[in-house]
Amino acid sequence: MHRLSRAVTTATLGSLLLIAGCSDSSDRDNTPAEPEVPEVPVEPEPSGQAIDLTLLHLNDHHSHIAAESFGFDATGLNLATTTEAGEPVQEVDVSYGGFPMLVTLFNELAANAEHVIKLHAGDAVTGTLYYSLFNGRADAEVMNQICFDAFALGNHEFDDGDAGLANFLDFLNSGACETPTLAANVVPGPDSAIAEGYIEPYTIVERGGEQIGIIGIDIAGKTKNSSRPDEGTEFLDETETAQQFIDELTDMGVNKIVLLTHYGYQNDLALAQNLTGVDVIVGGDSHSLLGDDTFASLGFNPVGEYPTLTTDTDGNTVCVVQAWEYAHLLGQLEVSFDAEGVVTSCNGMPVMPVADSFSFEFNDDETRTLGGNDALAVRNALEAEDEIAITMEDATTVQLLAGFNEEVAVLEQTIIGSVAEDICLERFPNEGRSSLCDISATYNMGSDISNIVAKAFMTVTPTADIGIQNGGGVRVDVAAGDFTIADAFTLLPFSNTLVTLEMTGQEVIDVLEDALANALDDGGSTGSYPYASGLRYAVDASQPFGSRVSNVEVNPRVAGDWMPIDVAAVYTVVTNDFIASGQDGYDTFGPIFDAGNFEDTFTEYAQGFIDYVEQLTEMGLPLSKLPVEEYSTQSYIGSDGCDHSTASDCQGF
Repeated sequence: MHRLSRAVTTATLGSLLLIAGCSDSSDRDNTPAEPEVPEVPVEPEPSGQAIDLTLLHLNDHHSHIAAESFGFDATGLNLATTTEAGEPVQEVDVSYGGFPMLVTLFNELAANAEHVIKLHAGDAVTGTLYYSLFNGRADAEVMNQICFDAFALGNHEFDDGDAGLANFLDFLNSGACETPTLAANVVPGPDSAIAEGYIEPYTIVERGGEQIGIIGIDIAGKTKNSSRPDEGTEFLDETETAQQFIDELTDMGVNKIVLLTHYGYQNDLALAQNLTGVDVIVGGDSHSLLGDDTFASLGFNPVGEYPTLTTDTDGNTVCVVQAWEYAHLLGQLEVSFDAEGVVTSCNGMPVMPVADSFSFEFNDDETRTLGGNDALAVRNALEAEDEIAITMEDATTVQLLAGFNEEVAVLEQTIIGSVAEDICLERFPNEGRSSLCDISATYNMGSDISNIVAKAFMTVTPTADIGIQNGGGVRVDVAAGDFTIADAFTLLPFSNTLVTLEMTGQEVIDVLEDALANALDDGGSTGSYPYASGLRYAVDASQPFGSRVSNVEVNPRVAGDWMPIDVAAVYTVVTNDFIASGQDGYDTFGPIFDAGNFEDTFTEYAQGFIDYVEQLTEMGLPLSKLPVEEYSTQSYIGSDGCDHSTASDCQGF
């Protein structure tokens, strides 16, 4: 990637003399001519100047705007503070991340570096109430407090179609920042809301007199298959497109190239190795935490080094980075280029902002703030790590967030649908969990609402054949009448996201058996009872493990006929990430999840249900009980051998 060199020749010099006004021969005097100046070779000019850049970057914040907290192990600090029981405090809650602290941290790090570029690698939206209620306005306004130099589209930017994306980008560009939105491999359809003036393949920024090209790449297949772009919008091959625009920038004389990708950490490494001329990849999509043992010691799971170094097809160094998820931290990458635009060094780390206040559980009902020397000890322990920065919140961003929180209190009451009849809650059939319905209503087939939740998750996940939901993850009955956003979050209150896993039919049967065994054999919660959509079966709780589930049938997406499950066929199952990781007794999910053979949609499960209710409302339909043939538990025999299908007086479950 070299700029063309230039040489000044005697011919060029002669031309310049003529232009300067030398007369023709008739006006010359008889002064002897100057001796001819021999041509002296001129050293080619370098393509540019050596420069050090600092890239500050974020990705996949998914509408997580506020700070969150983690438990910090304080056992080695010998704190004097005690709980109500008189025991020394051994764990404190540390508030970390969130835009109020991130804005401050971006500003502080930028103030201490000379040539700074601020980047966001996509999936800014979808995942919390801030998006459900504000459709991208809240995300755009806090992003504009940082004022990114470039933003790359992620797959979730298309969750509300091209029109929804245009709406978000209108918010993003309504301020003074005018952040370029990059997506080189996205080709909007002719009728797309983003067809004109919304996205660019790349942008060129100048730092220290040097030009840096930044190219945006979105993950093509995942966006087409798991999001909702308009039918006419195309997604081109990531590698071919990246090389096309690297070459275009190189031909323009730009010799420092950054790919801003929403493509995944492992994909980025492979991408780098198949390209020529890329220097840095700042990525997103896989939510990869890169870094050293500092994060492991805090209970997090780094999956690689920051930065990860690889090489392109010419053997030149490429620096690959990512900055985890949910606005928990930012990445700080320092890259040095020589005059020819070749990377000579690449260093940095993720930096996590934490608040200077720590709380602890005094008793089951009361949380207190740690004070005095104990608070200082915790602060010192955290600050001993370079990757941790005690950070004050930015006042303007705090005020912005407070304004949105006030609106949330009102908008939570927004009616999104209607409920045709009382819809009952249950775990095991006949357990008696409902506070609204008589136990007879759930005597044989279990929970109404849990079956509906499973169907909702399957419906809003385009790739899913089957939905599975644990009964304990659904918390309340749903009464007839209006249904609000607040109702959805009361029904599904946990911070779970929807994930998909590829499973054989036998593995699907096995996970049902696991879930039942958790309560019947292992003393676990009855909340592990499995509910499903696109899947139905008979349960005999009196049988031993492995023989409790029978007559298993599938009807993918409830779009055809019911047929016996094929134990060798592969089905795509959507569920919540809690049980997908093997929790609540769903053991067969665990190894699949641990091996990374899953896709996280990053849609919170309450949001998934909201989307489902809104779809029903758009079709003019209320939320109501499912047809009997769609209930996952088609028949039930209790642990005492009593058949609920034939006997009306079975006791217990």
